[in-house]
Amino acid sequence: GVTDVLCEACDQLGWKVPTKIQIEAIPVALQGRDIIGLAETGSGKTGAFALPILQALLETPQRLFALVLTPTRELAFQISEQFEALGSSIGVQSTVIVGGIDTMSQSLALAKKPHVIIATPGRLVDHLENTKGFNLRALKFLVMDEADRILNMDFETEVDKILKVVPRDRKTFLFSATMTKKVQKLQRAALKNPVKCAVSSKYQTVEKLQQYYIFIPSKFKDSYLVYILNELAGNSFMIFCSTCNNTQRTALLLRNLGFTAIPLHGQMSQNKRLGSLNKFKAKARSILLATDVASRGLDIPHVDVVINFDIPTHSKDYIHRVGRTARAGRSGKSITFVTQYDVELFQRIEHLIGKKLPAFPMQEEEVMMLAERVAEAQRFARMELREQGEKKRSRNDDDDTEEAIGVRSKVAGGKKKKRKA
Repeated sequence: GVTDVLCEACDQLGWKVPTKIQIEAIPVALQGRDIIGLAETGSGKTGAFALPILQALLETPQRLFALVLTPTRELAFQISEQFEALGSSIGVQSTVIVGGIDTMSQSLALAKKPHVIIATPGRLVDHLENTKGFNLRALKFLVMDEADRILNMDFETEVDKILKVVPRDRKTFLFSATMTKKVQKLQRAALKNPVKCAVSSKYQTVEKLQQYYIFIPSKFKDSYLVYILNELAGNSFMIFCSTCNNTQRTALLLRNLGFTAIPLHGQMSQNKRLGSLNKFKAKARSILLATDVASRGLDIPHVDVVINFDIPTHSKDYIHRVGRTARAGRSGKSITFVTQYDVELFQRIEHLIGKKLPAFPMQEEEVMMLAERVAEAQRFARMELREQGEKKRSRNDDDDTEEAIGVRSKVAGGKKKKRKA
């Protein structure tokens, strides 16, 4: 039931057949009902809410028409790309409002009143409170994408504030990979007798994904990683680590061994993150190392192998991680590193997906032959990390110390005065 103009736009994007969630959600959305979409990433849910919004926009054009809330900056940029692509022929303007980018330019963009705003909750609330003349009183559509994730990142207060300033008679779409208690609460607050469109209620991982594990001593983790990268050379990899620090360390280690690896984690500035992503997307780099925060919802078209270098602590994160490969009908592999400390977590994951995973076939002798070179690279990586840390520290020291001391004495002084009084 989508209009011809938009169908042509879909054709140009190479979307020939609608995905399951789109088949279920779009007709309902076009009737003007509220929707709860339960769909994992990579199921085409952006299209499921973008198309109905654009169609309604064609029928009744107005500014500040729709608001899309997303948990992370990368996801916001990605959704905006889709809106631009789908709405290019009808001249849709969208603006991305996220942290890490200067507020002034965003205020100017908002003053132009785009049709669609794609935002992370924190920065949007900031603008609602501080940018003069910006309000959402005319809003017709509110979309919350990856709602489970928005709430898990403790944006609840922000979301409540936003719900207070948007009109009651609007259409709301809530998309979430998992149905948590928080999401149910939000649903009661934000939606009017919604239609539920579930693609898969059970947590599943795609059939075309070959999942393996390897059981190894934790001190040889790096050597095994290098071995696997060599064995499967020619593929693009996404490697997940648990901390920003480990991401950085592993990236340096792999670079020292001559792999083209780029890190993606929370401590990087916004434009560095986008830079990393684009290099990887353009296939200039074949290995992307990321933390969970950086990983969810990113549409990275061609990951052949996902490696869980550090096992995910939440088994649901496992599903999100391996969901980076075998997307849109392609096949892919995932390999999870299980050390002596991770056995219980690994069993939880197997329990959640309801499968026993096979071991990845390896030649131990070959791995041990790599150990010496890897140890050397580890040493270099440690040195480089230390240097980077020192650089950062010395940079901060210059500007902060004096002010900080001043503030401290003020605070202490304040307390003393009160006591006397």
